[in-house]
Amino acid sequence: MSHARDLGDDHGPVRPPSIRVAGARTSARRRALAQLAAGTPVLPVLIVTAVLLVDLAGGAGMIWLPLLAVGPALAATTNGPRGVVCVGLLATVLGALLGVRDGVPDRELAAVLSALVAVTLASGLASVLRGRRERVLAAVRSVAETAQHALLRPVPAHVGPFQAAVRYSAAAAEARIGGDLYALIPTPHGVRLIVGDVRGKGLPAVGTAALVLGVFREAAHDEPDLLAVVDRIERSLARNLAHDDFVTAVVAGYPPDGHLEVVNCGHAPPLLVRASGTVTPVEPDLPSPPLGLRDLAGHSPGLQELPFAEGDQLLLYTDGVTEARDHGRAFYPLTEGLERHVTREPARTLSALHDELLAHVGGRLHDDAALLLIRKPVASETAVVSEVTAPAAVPEAR
Repeated sequence: MSHARDLGDDHGPVRPPSIRVAGARTSARRRALAQLAAGTPVLPVLIVTAVLLVDLAGGAGMIWLPLLAVGPALAATTNGPRGVVCVGLLATVLGALLGVRDGVPDRELAAVLSALVAVTLASGLASVLRGRRERVLAAVRSVAETAQHALLRPVPAHVGPFQAAVRYSAAAAEARIGGDLYALIPTPHGVRLIVGDVRGKGLPAVGTAALVLGVFREAAHDEPDLLAVVDRIERSLARNLAHDDFVTAVVAGYPPDGHLEVVNCGHAPPLLVRASGTVTPVEPDLPSPPLGLRDLAGHSPGLQELPFAEGDQLLLYTDGVTEARDHGRAFYPLTEGLERHVTREPARTLSALHDELLAHVGGRLHDDAALLLIRKPVASETAVVSEVTAPAAVPEAR
């Protein structure tokens, strides 16, 4: 919340009542003009005007009059029923005047005017239906946004001892959510996080992602062992997934003793960024099956322990990032991109990576993509932040 916004009304300059009333009237006029301009069918009116001018210049009579129907037809794609009717009325009146002026026979003029009226009515109906579809789509988008916030909860800038940031893009921009999942939560056993990718797309993938995240959030608080968290997710998926469904995921934790734990279940290896700037993939010691396929593989995933010092960063991502191709079918080089854009601010790093990724694919991703980055601040940086955010000392009363 902005302090300027909260305190502006109380501490702003005091204006005379007459000036305030005049300013309010001016603002109301401006809003009314803006709404009028937004609802005015400018392009359809210009087309009707162009037909009028061509007919006046050439005097061609019936040749140009049918083109007046373009006005109301085009208005149906951009305006409401009122705008369509206004353009249709304008086109009909101008058609009648031009027909009389050019000496068009009555039967032919009546046919043209009847066609204009029919096109106007049909366009008005199309405009009404379009408005209903837009309202339904807006409601669906609102529900999708609510579902996204419930499923993929926002990640705060600081979680436990870490700075954190996340960027998520669904391939279906209208849906806002997809089959990729992430979570970062503080627990009594340290900070724990997960990034995963559900096989498939659509509502079944979203349902599986919700299942995985729900089990992870519960188990992360209950289980002191990170492998036990993974086992809880595996058992839940084994009961609820079909035989050919699975979830690739990386589950990581940072217990209070200060080392990084990583369990990779068939997912792309995280990227470890040392304080020096070097980027190293965290390849699993023993390749493990995705979640939901452990019975077929016959072995359980292993736990890796890594040192995670001050200034180090860990990037978890989904294959929508690494498998993004440009027009030449070349994959996006995530490791090189991270080396170019890594900073001490995770949000800034991910913003630069995401922008470069979109530029690489030409503006739109064809698969869901998630990026989650954590960084352990240096002690000196933490001290500076504490000094800036610490409340001012209140002098003691004497």
